[in-house]
Amino acid sequence: MSGGLDARASIERHSKSFALASRLLPPRAGRDAALVYAWCRTADDAIDEDGPEPPAAALERLRAELAVHYVEGPARLAPASDFGEVLRRTHIPWRYPAELLAGMEMDVSGRVYETIDDLLVYCYRVASTVGLMMCHVMGVSDPAALRYAAHLGLGMQLTNICRDVSEDWRRGRLYLPAELLARHGWRGERPQRGAALPAAALAACRGAARELSALADRYYASSDAGLDYLSLRSAVAVNAARRIYSAIAGELARRDWDVAAGRAVVSARRKLWLCAVATVSTLARRLWVPRKRFSAVALDGVLHEGDLAL
Repeated sequence: MSGGLDARASIERHSKSFALASRLLPPRAGRDAALVYAWCRTADDAIDEDGPEPPAAALERLRAELAVHYVEGPARLAPASDFGEVLRRTHIPWRYPAELLAGMEMDVSGRVYETIDDLLVYCYRVASTVGLMMCHVMGVSDPAALRYAAHLGLGMQLTNICRDVSEDWRRGRLYLPAELLARHGWRGERPQRGAALPAAALAACRGAARELSALADRYYASSDAGLDYLSLRSAVAVNAARRIYSAIAGELARRDWDVAAGRAVVSARRKLWLCAVATVSTLARRLWVPRKRFSAVALDGVLHEGDLAL
């Protein structure tokens, strides 16, 4: 992705929810957030979409390209692109984008998720790492904020998984853990690309989605404490994104987690309303919970996938 305008176009095209929330960020943070999103989107498309190279080859290319930005560690980043400049200037550790690519490798390898803990590793890699990179973009300097950012990523990815069960099945993927599906009475075949979700699996998928949505709610609730580590504008933007994603989960609940009913969406009018609610609630929160004091140094410390317990 070559520039800010292309990055903004990417986020507007692929995620209207994130696009709206990112416009609430301070200008520099908003531009950097769009560049981070654009890199993540480009990487995801290279793995997910039919293209000129096999997914495994695309993954290795992405890893090689990422290595260019980290010549001798985070202190000596080479700004070979706009994304590289963001990495250099905001001191994003190599581990975060590398872990995101490790999550994509789980897709390439056709990983089977037996337990919820297995799934949470995937969610951490493909979503929490984005939140952790955003901590650097938004100027967070207290490592205590990292856990809350990771929890927000977990909640959002769990919501994505519950929303996209049928769509993912057609792509040959199933993220609902086998232990949950078995608990709800189904031990069936693995998905085949292009095939529809079998009717025999619907009830179990609905029950599994209900349980994962409840877990997502717990991660959303935990993530709210992270708002206190952000500037006011950044806190409003993150609060808005959190509320919009929670509203997607609410739409799923209203249809009783019917995974075959099509993608659950939040209307543009409701998104604007949720942005207004986020603004008011963030201002009110600041009256009672002062923003955490930041140190004057860049954010230090790296969160690992083993540090995610609620």
